[in-house]
This record gives sequence, structure tokens and C-alpha cells, in this order.
Amino acid sequence: MTVHLLPSTPSTVRWGDLPCAGDRPVLEVDPGDVVVVDTVSHEGILEDQGRDPLAFFTARGIDAAAVLADAVEIARSVAHDPLVQGPHVVTGPVRVRGARPGDVLSVTVEALELRADYGVVSNRHGRGALPGEFPLGDVDVVSVLARVETDPDTGLRRGSLPAGPDTDVRVRFPLRPFLGLMGVGTPGPDHLHSVPPGMHGGNVDVSALGVGSTLHLPVQVDGALFYTGDPHYSQGDGEVALTAFEAPLRATLRLDLVPADAVRVRDALWGETPELLVPIGIDLDLGEAMRKSVRTAIALLVDLGMDPAHALAYLSAAGDFAVSQVVDRVSGVHGTIRKADLVELSRLRD
Repeated sequence: MTVHLLPSTPSTVRWGDLPCAGDRPVLEVDPGDVVVVDTVSHEGILEDQGRDPLAFFTARGIDAAAVLADAVEIARSVAHDPLVQGPHVVTGPVRVRGARPGDVLSVTVEALELRADYGVVSNRHGRGALPGEFPLGDVDVVSVLARVETDPDTGLRRGSLPAGPDTDVRVRFPLRPFLGLMGVGTPGPDHLHSVPPGMHGGNVDVSALGVGSTLHLPVQVDGALFYTGDPHYSQGDGEVALTAFEAPLRATLRLDLVPADAVRVRDALWGETPELLVPIGIDLDLGEAMRKSVRTAIALLVDLGMDPAHALAYLSAAGDFAVSQVVDRVSGVHGTIRKADLVELSRLRD
């Protein structure tokens, strides 16, 4: 196993779209290698925020020395057209040697390190869960600065943001860092918009996929062409404003390859943690996204030995399904299934 460092620089990122077949990789690795990626958040660098993170954050009380140099350089140097491209800074692609369509790339999040003690939650342009109702008034974008606080007694870190624009009263909440965007390259010459997720992964925004989790991505092009971005310090299920606590992470990721002849559940997007299976459904229609998540959940349980009808019964009795997000052009639903419930299924394989 080799460990690779991948910074986010003008030469290693795309801004607003996703890698596709034929793109030059910024890094080549072997299956099982670890990649340490310094990700950059799009919040604070976008055009409607001035495309000047130094000015944006210092105007909100952040010391200039705490503004990341890579964010400043990307905002200054990387081409971006918000009318046709998404907002995300996408680092990659990474070519995984030997990966072929039909294989599965399993991306395990080994560690996530906060690169800053601040970030942004935005609602803009009538988007989010309540388009036409928010932002209030005539403004196009509302960007709320969130901070990371450390309890001096316990050392526990948590997020906080102000209760209003003119008060020092704050609301505080747990940090749950994760990468909102992890995916593989798509066939053909067209670069997909960075916002809508799909079977390629991309902007799935499933907050359960934090440290210790693995996302299983069906490989679509030779080399897989893995990429990541959209780092979060926390996100509530739904991500109702449009963005969540968006802030930069250093992510340590292990890239494992499952060859096609060993793939057990095909044409499915799913993840797992040490405790949970996480089936993911994505569709323009929220109801169909739910149905896709349930179908994938059944497929995972059938693979473990359950009868399909009994798998559905179990899911109704004990599975949990949540709206991942309703703000990414297509909606997402993810399930959580406790692995501890399934330990006896191993007897069905003996």
C-alpha cells in the first residue's frame, strides 16, 4: 500500500463539472492505495459572494491568515461559468490501475481532518426546499457564517451559528464531517454538471458516510477516474437551505477495487459503516428515490440470504429511511440497516 498526497490546486481541480472518459488523471494509484486529499469548499469563493475568499471571510471576522491559500488561488485562477456549471470544486480524477467497467470502486473514509474553524451555510436564488419563499426579501443569497467551537473543559468540538444577524445568541450542534461528493468518471465526452448525483455517485450528500464508512461505486470507465469534493462539517438530512455547514477537509481515502466477477450486488449505489448498511436511491421524483433505496436495500438483504418478501417485512419493521437531500436537482433517499440485526444470516450461507 502506498500513501499519496493530492492537494487541491488549479492543476488538480475542476470547478463545476465532473470528470469523464478521456480526461487526464492528476494521479495514478494501485488498488488498495491511500490518497490524502486536501479538499476546498465552494462556499466563500463563488461569484455571488464576490469570488474573493480573502475579502469575503475577513469581512465576516475571519483573520486573513486563516483563509486558505488554495481557495484563494482556485478562485483567482480556475475558469468557472456559474450559468452552465455547478458550484463544486472537484479534486481529481484519480486513475485506479486495472479498474474496468463492471468492477466496483470501494472508497473507504479512513480519516477526516478539519482544515479551518469556520464555514458557510447558504440559501440562494430561490433554491433549496422552499424556493419562492426563501431567501426573504429582495436578496439573491444569504450566507451565514458558521464556526467551530471547542469546549475548554472537555475539548469537545461543535458547530455554532448566530440566531440572527444582530445578536450574539448562538445555536450549537454536533459536528459530523463527511464528503458530500465522491464519484467515478462517466462514459462519453461530456462533463456532467456537478450538482445532480447519479449512479456515478457525485454529489450524493449522504451525511452517514463519515469516518469509517465505505461508498461502493460501479465503475463506468477504464481507470475508474475517482474524484471528490464538497466537504462538510455537518449536514442535517434534507439539507433544506441548499448548502449545509460547508468547510474544507483533509480526507484520507483508501481506494479498493472489487473485480466484476466478485461483485455481489450489481447496478446499485450503496455505502456502509461498521454498524450500518446504507442503500441509496436517487431520482428526480422523491417517491421514486425512496423506491430505489428500498429496492437496493432488498437486494443487499437477499445477497445475505434473506427471502425478498421477508426482507421487505424486515425493512418495514426495523429499517430506517431518510431524505438525504432535496436540493440537488434530483432528490436522494438513503436507508440505514443495522448490521447487528443480520448476524444470524451467516447460517444461511454455511
